[in-house]
Amino acid sequence: MSEASRERPGPGAPSATDLIHHAYQPPAGFGSPAVPVHKGSTVYFDSVAALREHHWLDKQAYTYGLHGTPTTFTLEARLATLEGARHVLLAPSGLAALTTVDMALLASGDTVLLPDNAYHPSKEFARHELAHWGIAHRLYDPMDPASLWAALGADVKLVWLEAPGSVTMEFPDLPALVRTVREAAPQAVVALDYTWGAGLAFSPFDLAGLGGQGVDLTIHALTKYPSGGGDVLMGSIACRDDALYRRLALAHSRLGLGVGANDVELVLRALPSLPLRYAAQDAAGRRVAQWAAGQQPVIRRVLHPAMPGSPGHAQWQASCRAAAGLLTLEFDPAIAADAVDAFVDGLQRFRIGWSWGGPVSLAVPYQAARLRQLGTPYEGVLVRLSIGLEDPDDLIADLAAGLARLAGATRR
Repeated sequence: MSEASRERPGPGAPSATDLIHHAYQPPAGFGSPAVPVHKGSTVYFDSVAALREHHWLDKQAYTYGLHGTPTTFTLEARLATLEGARHVLLAPSGLAALTTVDMALLASGDTVLLPDNAYHPSKEFARHELAHWGIAHRLYDPMDPASLWAALGADVKLVWLEAPGSVTMEFPDLPALVRTVREAAPQAVVALDYTWGAGLAFSPFDLAGLGGQGVDLTIHALTKYPSGGGDVLMGSIACRDDALYRRLALAHSRLGLGVGANDVELVLRALPSLPLRYAAQDAAGRRVAQWAAGQQPVIRRVLHPAMPGSPGHAQWQASCRAAAGLLTLEFDPAIAADAVDAFVDGLQRFRIGWSWGGPVSLAVPYQAARLRQLGTPYEGVLVRLSIGLEDPDDLIADLAAGLARLAGATRR
């Protein structure tokens, strides 16, 4: 046998070309609850003319995997409906969504305003990367619209809102803050970190008292409640204005941001149960918060927007339909930080870990003084609890046992 005949497939044997350019196409009409997962960087075109005429911005055609597939377009459309937006962009994480907004809308010489209780990585991005690029930032007290007014100026191009505040859970007067920006700095874009609300707690694009108006855009860490499993990293940017969407989408494209199709599949699979999970974690969170409020003097205060006495409770009542499953315990200042750490270490049902919104309850301690730059009204150690899907009675029993151990250690 010659070398040539040994190398060539025998009669009837397929070649690589046959396998790649196979003629079979499955019949149309298959339907199921699951959205098909389309993976692909390369997208085929029927002709050179089609390749040249299709543009990715309008989402009426597919051009390249990074610009969207049927799977990502479906998730974007469903999130737009959830949040009351017209346009949605997906990002690899909630923080990536947030920083994409900063990079899309700010240039050297501009200023961005952030609430003093903003998500810590957002403030760190402003302190480091934005400062390096010649973009200034100023902090304001989100519970005082006059503080925001004083921080505004012609140089301010972006104002961030957060409701409630990170860790300390203050709920601001969102309509008052938006009105302040519109009056004092109409050139500024108003952006809201809407992760806590999950598209369900209130309507950020239609805030009460603003005549059907609201914020200009939201970011959402889909990592949290929409994914629901503690196993996905993803974020979104939502807006209604077409021109603003174009600015964001072009920057998003130039940054090369994309998300994996399998992660999109997981979020799509979880979305139908989002209202049920959110309601259950909201109800369980309130039960735990009400129980914890009776554990004085060890627990000085329970920070939860639906709890009377929590900062911004009246604003929450006026704006919201729900309250998620997050709460923070402020311990008596006389209790040492290492004792609180031991309390967290000893919990059995609560695991120690970042993030929230998943099925497993989490606990993380914080030093209050390190969370603020404009002064802090919190004196004791804080412990943030993310309430999962466990039986709340089991969670309360776990906390009660931990507090009993803490009280015993403190007395000694």
